[in-house]
Amino acid sequence: MNATVLHPDADALGTAAPALSPIPSTSAAAPPERGYWRTVAGRVLRDPVTLACAIVLAVMLLALLAAPLIAPHDPYQGSMGQRLKPIGSPGHWLGNDELGRDMLSRLLYGGRLSWFLGITPVLIALAIGGTLGIVAGYAGGWVNMAIMRTTDVFYAFPSVLLAVAISGALGPGLANAMLSLCLVFVPQIIRVAESTTTAVRNLDYIESARASGASALTIVRVQLLPNVLGPIVVYATSLISVSMILASGLSFLGLGTRPPEAEWGLMLNTLRTAIYTQPLLAMLPGLCIFVTSTCFNILSDGIRGAMDARQ
Repeated sequence: MNATVLHPDADALGTAAPALSPIPSTSAAAPPERGYWRTVAGRVLRDPVTLACAIVLAVMLLALLAAPLIAPHDPYQGSMGQRLKPIGSPGHWLGNDELGRDMLSRLLYGGRLSWFLGITPVLIALAIGGTLGIVAGYAGGWVNMAIMRTTDVFYAFPSVLLAVAISGALGPGLANAMLSLCLVFVPQIIRVAESTTTAVRNLDYIESARASGASALTIVRVQLLPNVLGPIVVYATSLISVSMILASGLSFLGLGTRPPEAEWGLMLNTLRTAIYTQPLLAMLPGLCIFVTSTCFNILSDGIRGAMDARQ
């Protein structure tokens, strides 16, 4: 039932003034605020270039995982009578390599090894370097000094030269190539993790957790890690393309995987003699490396831009 509201200036006869407009209720629930990572995902989905690169990588990954099912031939079985067949040959859509092996099958199986060499060293370096960097950034003092000065020693050498030197000292092989790549990437991730942790370790919510009596391990696990892990992981994503290129370079130089394994860098090495007779065939492994590394770079840049709070 609507009540009549009397205006203060109403006359003594009780002349009613116009009713005041109803005040909106403050008890109505406000729409829920979108979460940070949901906002980041929305920005990535609205970026057509980043989304296209993510789709390309997803399709490529599915093809590599399904290589035993979709590869038309045995990647290790060759025929000297079919060597260096051009692209579009009957039964061999992408031609044959210098030993008559099907190129499509070799590229599928070689991609599995190239992706493994590109992602696994970065994941290992992320676990080791991220842990050391967070410890150095949170602890400070002599702990920070010891870790960061040791890291600076590795920065005295370019990444490519350091990877080649370590692989050359250890000898060729898949395990040695992975070890050399890990040693190259660990210092880089340590520096990023340390700088990110140092920037947030004295913020109010960290000080509040210390004042509440929480242990250092609890603060790092509950308060610190969720806020520094995102930038560290995004930076590690950008290293995948570098790792893939370095691994292919080591295989090309004979310091990585060895024949008869299928790997894009090694395939570039074995096909270099065909560059004048079958140039399109010889450039296929390099094209795969270029497309994959470019997509990983653009994807990491897109995620980094979506995480920028100033947008």
